[in-house]
Amino acid sequence: MDPFKLSNRQNWDQRADIHALDRTGFYAIDAFLAGEDTLYPIEKAEIGDVTGLKLAHFQCHIGVDTLCLARRGAAVTGIDFSPRAIAQAQALAGRADLAAKFVEGEVYDAPALIGNDFDVVFTSWGTICWLDDINAWAAAVAGVLKPGGRLYFADTHPAIEQHEQIEGSIRLHYDWRSAKERPERFDSATTYTGDETPLAVAYAFEWMRGVSDVIGALLKAGMRLDFLHEHELLPFKLFPMMVPAGDRLFKLPPGVPRAPLALSLQATRIR
Repeated sequence: MDPFKLSNRQNWDQRADIHALDRTGFYAIDAFLAGEDTLYPIEKAEIGDVTGLKLAHFQCHIGVDTLCLARRGAAVTGIDFSPRAIAQAQALAGRADLAAKFVEGEVYDAPALIGNDFDVVFTSWGTICWLDDINAWAAAVAGVLKPGGRLYFADTHPAIEQHEQIEGSIRLHYDWRSAKERPERFDSATTYTGDETPLAVAYAFEWMRGVSDVIGALLKAGMRLDFLHEHELLPFKLFPMMVPAGDRLFKLPPGVPRAPLALSLQATRIR
């Protein structure tokens, strides 16, 4: 494993254990275990009926969303590169008494690891920024879907990822594309949920890319774009100035120019 992926996996292994405790309530695990559907409003409005469908959740982390989809009637398989995330997901499935399969591995290897007859691939919030090859990701999405199967994707808008809050302003700060061998390094002593537990590996690497890179990769892989939506909301505070918008979402504060913060899409495998 290359040093970027190795440090990212070590970082996410520790985050998984912290997130499973959910001391700040960011993942709403108590609400989930009480029977609440804790998918965010964006996915709830767009995912559609998954009853009876075979669904693969790419980069499933600790499995909360995977299990929400299982509760909606899907036969779910989650895949994640973090062994600690997979262990926590399996434990959560047991606590929730929900049937689910969780597999450790790179999403690039998903067709070989989980098969090629899925009706749906689901992936959301903090996913493709961790991947160094968007074309391999799209090929894996298409590779696990049967013809006519669909991808549902929601994540931070690639254009806003280039920005940072600097001296009270949102400013362009990063190139819009990262070379595979030169990702951006981000240092953080703690995870994003507000839990103050210090991270042993307190840095991670991310890859920037454009919307056209994502769409182009899916088209190249034999997918048809069904819809593409932009949203002024995110499920986390990308910038410190962001304010609560209700339903566990955040937005830019009044007086700041409006901008698309999130992007969602559906694509169908046509070949």
